[in-house]
Amino acid sequence: MRDQERDDEDAALVARARAGDREAFGVLVTRHQRAALRTAFAIGGSESEAEDVTQEAFVKAFRSLRRFEDGRPLRPWLMQIVANEARNRRRSRGRRERLAVRAASVGGGPSGSAEDVALGEVTAGELRAALARLDDRDRTVVALRYFAGLSEAETAAALEIPPGTVKSRLSRALDRLRAELGGAVR
Repeated sequence: MRDQERDDEDAALVARARAGDREAFGVLVTRHQRAALRTAFAIGGSESEAEDVTQEAFVKAFRSLRRFEDGRPLRPWLMQIVANEARNRRRSRGRRERLAVRAASVGGGPSGSAEDVALGEVTAGELRAALARLDDRDRTVVALRYFAGLSEAETAAALEIPPGTVKSRLSRALDRLRAELGGAVR
């Protein structure tokens, strides 16, 4: 019943936030921030942008709070906003990187990203790289299920798909991730 208790507490906080209580929304942010950061990082692939993505997602959630459906769990809704924001930033960053590659081919550019140097841990770097090679759909289902810690039902709600589809997408995504990592993932 832990999930139901959390959902009930979230519902009360949402009601207070809708009534203008910014502190109530602050409690929601604190409660869900770690899962949001993990999700943003897993989908976006950049630790530095994960914080910006998470902050922007919470701002969007606050602005959209009146449209949130009463009786539904908040966490999947929030993680959906985070995932969408992370995908949008990733696409935007991809366009900027392609432009930078074209510019670097003219005048030469830096080798290796600051992220790779700062990360330092090969296993974390390998996982990040393998996740980055997955398509958006696979990356998102893995991020929501394992990095945000959503249940299959919550993941289904966040993605607006049936729970059975979550299971099959997750299975295929993990198979692809294993292949990317040379079978190192269980």
